[in-house]
Amino acid sequence: MIFCKAPVPGQVKTRLIPELTADQATELHIELSMKTLQRATLSNLCPVQLWCTPTTDHSFFAASKTAYPLVLKQQQGSDLGERMHHAFCSALVTYSHAVLMGCDCPSLTEQDLEQTLNALTQEHEVVLAPAEDGGYVLIGLNRPHPELFDNMPWGTAQVLGQTRNRIEHYKLRHYELSEQWDLDTPEDLERYRALPLG
Repeated sequence: MIFCKAPVPGQVKTRLIPELTADQATELHIELSMKTLQRATLSNLCPVQLWCTPTTDHSFFAASKTAYPLVLKQQQGSDLGERMHHAFCSALVTYSHAVLMGCDCPSLTEQDLEQTLNALTQEHEVVLAPAEDGGYVLIGLNRPHPELFDNMPWGTAQVLGQTRNRIEHYKLRHYELSEQWDLDTPEDLERYRALPLG
């Protein structure tokens, strides 16, 4: 499951403005999203769902559905935690494992996705890809865990620590990938632009 915002200027990658114009920030969001979709669908690891917000109506989502083997879904919930929990509840009705990621993490590889699915099949209940900024860029579950999403300070450096605390408190078997970084700030943008093409 990939969470993605409609690429509307002024509503995506806003922390990169004024370093970039609103239009440039939107172009970057589209570029990162396309790379994420390519990575997720490349080797047919598993079915892919693109969870859209605010609706599935934007032409970018329609074009993505044409270009890649994926299903469009609409995010539902009043905050990020509710939307994530709803997506897991929806997917885990049909599938025995589900993985949720955003679309702005250039460091996440196909191998990371494979590792996540392997860990879930080996009876880990939670898989996390920690991020340098104190959050995480991917989470995998075998069943819904509302306690990991409820009343979480989303968008802060406390998310990863609080998630780990809750995993420990509820005695969940968990596995962590190597640390990742996502693209939010002008510094991240410089780092992204310095990456080898590919």
